[in-house]
Amino acid sequence: MQTPDQKRFSRRSNLADFFGLKRNLVILLIAIFVIGAGEELWMRFLPKYLQAVGATVFVIGLYDALRTLLGAIYAYPGGVLVDRWGHRPALIIFNVLSIVGYTVVLLVPHWGAVIVGMFLFLSWSCFSLPATFSLVGAALEANRHSMGIGVQSVIKRLPIMIAPILGGMLIDHFGVIDGVRIALVISIFLSGLTILVQRQLRDDSDADARIAAGTAPQSERWTFWRSFHEFNQPMRRLLLSDILIRFCERVPYAWVVIFAMDYIGVSAQQVGVLTTVEMLAAILCIIPASHYADRYRREPFVIVTFIMFTLFPISLLMSRSFPGHRICDSWV
Repeated sequence: MQTPDQKRFSRRSNLADFFGLKRNLVILLIAIFVIGAGEELWMRFLPKYLQAVGATVFVIGLYDALRTLLGAIYAYPGGVLVDRWGHRPALIIFNVLSIVGYTVVLLVPHWGAVIVGMFLFLSWSCFSLPATFSLVGAALEANRHSMGIGVQSVIKRLPIMIAPILGGMLIDHFGVIDGVRIALVISIFLSGLTILVQRQLRDDSDADARIAAGTAPQSERWTFWRSFHEFNQPMRRLLLSDILIRFCERVPYAWVVIFAMDYIGVSAQQVGVLTTVEMLAAILCIIPASHYADRYRREPFVIVTFIMFTLFPISLLMSRSFPGHRICDSWV
């Protein structure tokens, strides 16, 4: 007969097991949440900030193009560095580089500082992506990977639900330039705190330790071309599909905030509310989709995601009011 304390512990254990909450993953989720809470205070408003500091339409487009390019390019060396250094040192270094990038944008209120700084402040979100996926793979069984990545996706979206509203309030109260700079100060502080959290990560396997020490055998090291050739035909089709859908997604991406504030006439705080609606819709879908994708087939969920990406710009085109924007954001 279990005591009440034993029953509570058993329920917590079952819940942690269902969501795949192992020690390293919990630490990673905390880091993702805290850094995201800082970044999302201002990141969503960068196109409007660029406009406010005198950037041309070309520069705003260039910013988003570079952001997308770096997101693609940084992922591979990020994975290589994690393999060589281990998760903890790599994630801490990526975090420090991001702080340097935040500082550049903070100290120099010019659009050129954003373009230069983004090569650094995107380090965490782009370099760390392979590390987060590999931590999921190392900590969980193969039939739990979708749930592990799903929980990570939910935690990543939680600060996006909250921070843009607070960032919008800062911008509405202090103006676009000063509001973004105050948000950058908060972001630097939170990222600094996260380094203390990341120091608690540990490599749980001997293989991780050998890779971090640089003593792993050559057969365990991967090159870009070896990785590409290992893709089977379905993976190659998925990669091509993802490239096409992401290309379409990025066409309106940088302009959504400017469109909402300048054309529709919503406030910065209302932009934050729109972002919250978007993230809430995503969160309500992710956990059940992850659960059933692990139990059944993943392809239908990928197809539905691509359909929603397609409907978003179409619905955005038809919106002419704040409620209309809320309906559009619920698609993605």
